[in-house]
Amino acid sequence: MTGRDLLPIAVFALLAACVPLFVTSNVVLNFLVFTLIIALAAQGWNLLGGYGGQYSFGHAAFFGTGAYLTAILQVRYGMNAYPAFAAGIALAALVGLAIGFMAFRSGLRGSYFALVTLAFAEVFRVLANASEVTGGAAGILIRLRADPMNFQFAERGTFLWVAAALVTLALLATLALERSRLGAQLVAVRENEAAAQALGVDVLAVKLRAIVLSAGMTGAAGGLYAQYFLYLDAQIAYGTWISVEALLAPIVGGAGTVFGPLLGAVILHGLAEATKTIAGRIPGIDLVVFGIVLILVVRFPPRDIPGLLKRWRR
Repeated sequence: MTGRDLLPIAVFALLAACVPLFVTSNVVLNFLVFTLIIALAAQGWNLLGGYGGQYSFGHAAFFGTGAYLTAILQVRYGMNAYPAFAAGIALAALVGLAIGFMAFRSGLRGSYFALVTLAFAEVFRVLANASEVTGGAAGILIRLRADPMNFQFAERGTFLWVAAALVTLALLATLALERSRLGAQLVAVRENEAAAQALGVDVLAVKLRAIVLSAGMTGAAGGLYAQYFLYLDAQIAYGTWISVEALLAPIVGGAGTVFGPLLGAVILHGLAEATKTIAGRIPGIDLVVFGIVLILVVRFPPRDIPGLLKRWRR
């Protein structure tokens, strides 16, 4: 990686660090923290779907696992929030490994892989909704103890710094992957799996590494969500909303690029908030906006907002 590669990430980190110094509105800070959490989950999806071409419809399985284990270890077993957060990431990565091994070993790809991941997310949602350890339908509430030692902060701006730091790490990890041998193999598998295999690429191993990284990063987003909002239920943790947002943000912002998921998350949530301001708090209006944006980027190639802007400038 060169200094030129790192400059945009450094600029993002600097801008994010300056925001809490000038913005005190809780509404704005909430919006930014939530957008960064979605950007982190979307970056996880991007590693597998954007670079590897393995489109998942069920990243909620990883998001919910990271979120639930972070919450359960604190609430049920009294564990400190930081190791609980790390354990959530590790378990999400293991879940990714298990799902990936079963799906890729069976040769599932394309729409079959997408449907399998969706099915796993739904199974997890049903189990979480029925289990006592997750609080069942009532959900699970993390007690508010605002202290940095508990991974809780009295000021929302401090949490924004934490979220921005994690997104910065995710951007650096994605850039490192893009420049690595594994990144090149992933792209080769995405473009032509049979040709990559003929050239000596271990396709199964490459896919498994990608899904483990992807699931771990998405699990981190789930743990961060639990730690910020301090409440979870099955619909939040394993709901289809997070699967949709995790895949839509990279597609809109540019799948298979370092900044695509972050850009897509900002565009989607910015449009959704602007629509709510204009049209009022109509339930589901944000999903309507997401649907319209998705239709536009799918209908008009090159199928992402940066590509559309370049095309209209010509």
